[in-house]
Formats: sequence, structure tokens, C-alpha cells
Amino acid sequence: MVQLSAAGAVEVQQDQLVLTLGTQADGKDAAAVQAQLRQVVDAALQVARRQAEAPHMEVRTGQFSLYPRHGKNGEIAGWQGRAELVLQGRDFGRITATAARISGMAIANLGFGLSRGERERAEGEARAQAIAAFKARAGEITRAFGFGSYLLREVAVSSHGGGGMPPPRVMAMQAKAMADAPLDVEPGKSTVEVSVSGSVQMQ
Repeated sequence: MVQLSAAGAVEVQQDQLVLTLGTQADGKDAAAVQAQLRQVVDAALQVARRQAEAPHMEVRTGQFSLYPRHGKNGEIAGWQGRAELVLQGRDFGRITATAARISGMAIANLGFGLSRGERERAEGEARAQAIAAFKARAGEITRAFGFGSYLLREVAVSSHGGGGMPPPRVMAMQAKAMADAPLDVEPGKSTVEVSVSGSVQMQ
């Protein structure tokens, strides 16, 4: 019995944009800070939902946090909060144009990746490559040892990749400067890999 492994890889254009908008608030009263954040997010949601249409652009709320700000003696001197709104989808122009129309929230970060459909398509292509390579290697080794054929005893298939590069951070001052016009974005490529490993019995 011989252990073998093979892999297939497909490079594909990233077709998914995830853009996160953020806002912060500071005040003496926790309830007032929370209400201020909620007001900004609700207004942003009204703008974004008018443009939402899956899979072109989907809208969801992101992180919402509220935490105390302490004074020199350790007492609570005020409250700080942060809220996020996430726009994601395949229509980059729609997403960036919508972000530009939202007031009170700046671009916090953005990143690219693969949609589920594109990932599955790439995985299928990479899987076919890996299986073909595995069978070819099994045949070569079988013949090299002087056997005429082989039986597949066990096999494992795993896939990874496709997430793209980590989303780059956008500085707050830059984001505010971009707020009046859509941000130009350019996606890269992702590599989806599938590996096949297993054992064959030569005969």
C-alpha cells in the first residue's frame, strides 16, 4: 500500500467587496451616547437599504460597543461608543457610491474576497485538477513498481484559500476626505487550492 497526495490550484478574480463604515461618540451619559450612535446608524440604514439588492449589495450592522472612560482617580468620567455598518456585495460601484452618500460615518476598513458561487466554481475546477493529478501519480508509481493496476483504499479531499489579502485599514482622516465622492477600488486575485491524499493498493 502506498500513500500519495496531489493538489490543484485555481487563481480567480475577487468579486466580493466588504466595506465597513464606522462612527464614534463620546459623552457624560451612557444612554445619551448610545442614543447618538443609534441615530447615526438608523439614518445610514435608511440610505443604504434603498440601494440594497442581493447579490449586488447587502447591508448589515456591524460592531456596536459602549465602554466607560475613566478619570485620573479611576472613576467613570464619561462614556465612549462605536457603531459600524457593513456594505458587501459584487457591485463595487453601487457599494462605494452608497458609502459616499452616507453622512456621519467614515470608512473604517474594506477588503475583497470571493462570493460563494465563485468560490464553489473555483473549488470544483481545482478539485478536478487534484483528482486527475492524484490518479496520474498513482498510475506512474504503480507502473514503476512493475504492477499493472491499483485499487484506491482511502482518500481525503480538503480545500483552502480564496479569502484574499487581509482588509487594509483606512485612516479616519483619509476616509473623511473620501466621503463626498465614491472611493475608487481595485480588487486583486485569490488562489483556491484543493488537496487530495490517500492510499492505493498496487496489484
